[in-house]
Amino acid sequence: MSITPSAEYTLTQLYHQLAANLGPSGWWPADSPAEILVGAILVQNTTWQNAAQSLANLRPVTHFDPQQLARLPLAQLQALIRPSGFYRHKSQALHALFAWLQTQGPDADFSQWPNSQLRRRLLALPGIGPETADAMRLYVFGQPNFIADHYSRRLFGWLGQNFATYAQLKSVTHAVDNWPLAQAQEFHGLIDNFGKTVKTQADFAASWLAGACLRL
Repeated sequence: MSITPSAEYTLTQLYHQLAANLGPSGWWPADSPAEILVGAILVQNTTWQNAAQSLANLRPVTHFDPQQLARLPLAQLQALIRPSGFYRHKSQALHALFAWLQTQGPDADFSQWPNSQLRRRLLALPGIGPETADAMRLYVFGQPNFIADHYSRRLFGWLGQNFATYAQLKSVTHAVDNWPLAQAQEFHGLIDNFGKTVKTQADFAASWLAGACLRL
């Protein structure tokens, strides 16, 4: 779809443009909430391809059962997730996360927690930063929110909204907190898929979003 140089989008309009031009994002690729949680930690500071190798190693051993993940010996866990790098820190983060989840019980409904409370609790766990916490809230714990990751900041910069840090962009996108959950999830997937193919300013200038701007 072509656009005019004067096109100006709100967040909602940008979402619809991305959806119309890119189609379903297919994100997050996983068979269970526990697999998403593990993937959100493993993908830190590495590529999804490397994280996927570690996930493939874990699948036949744990079947992504939360209790098995919590009980897996640390040395064995580290060997299985080695392809994703930083395996010592990530193994500790995984153990801490699944140990905490066990204390909440199998019927815990995290979608009913206040957004800020759940985010603070996740951030208090080792190895979980803002982006990881927000991804977990969005894809596992039923809390719509905007993930202000590298792809988002780069795209928004090309659209005339420059933010140097995760927190800065996060602070002006809380409107997404009130979106339907599936739409908030898809928005993140679409932005990341766009960013995986449109990597440079030149790529953007040749893309269907060239000349557009974003109004926040």
